[in-house]
Amino acid sequence: MSDPLAGKIAFITGASRGIGRAIALKLAGAGCDVAMAYYNSHEEAEAVCEEIRGMGRRALAVQADVADPGSLAEGFAAFREEFGRVDIVVSNAALGVLKPSLEMTRKHFRKCMETNALALNSLAQNAVPIMGAGGSIIGISSLGSERAIPHYTFIGASKAALEAIARGLAQELGPKGIRVNIVSAGVVDTDALKHFPNREHLLEEYATRTPLGPVLTPAQVADAVYLLCLPEAGMISGHTLFVDGGYAISG
Repeated sequence: MSDPLAGKIAFITGASRGIGRAIALKLAGAGCDVAMAYYNSHEEAEAVCEEIRGMGRRALAVQADVADPGSLAEGFAAFREEFGRVDIVVSNAALGVLKPSLEMTRKHFRKCMETNALALNSLAQNAVPIMGAGGSIIGISSLGSERAIPHYTFIGASKAALEAIARGLAQELGPKGIRVNIVSAGVVDTDALKHFPNREHLLEEYATRTPLGPVLTPAQVADAVYLLCLPEAGMISGHTLFVDGGYAISG
């Protein structure tokens, strides 16, 4: 089949750029209609929607703060009014402060946790009532959930929490025929990585240590999300799929 996800409807957060944009375009190319939640990137989100409409798919951009369950519920209500149901949900939007742990505050911790981890649970609460058997919920994590990365402690903690929430949801939603998984990406050179003080070192180390190296692209992360959405992945749930070219196994 040329469109293996034809007729499916996807809701993606943080899809105006980077990995989220690549996921939106990948799923649209596979046959999905796509809605995306953005925080303050309206023009970029609409530009992605135009690309998707150019493929002959429906597209909708809704404003929402994924860290705020009330705001997310409002955004999801606008989506529900337009589409009526959802088959695929991707929690991609992320936020964090890059500082040494001893300089971090409770405010920093809460913002990381609410944006990067709680959002997955909030999305599930909104999606499950309009998601039938065969539905798929996917969170985007990173190697920082398991590895120590300079200035990444609170973000890493939130990603570890994201993965734990995904496992709990997978157990709870399995009887409904809904799968929950995580895609954990290696070092991807996106706009977000430009904020890392050690960006060049991370890219160099990744290129040196990755068996399949030397570059990991947003499109390759999107490919992994796509794989988990296919019917052939129907018995994969509660799993964290590493997309890192083998970096994590190289010491």
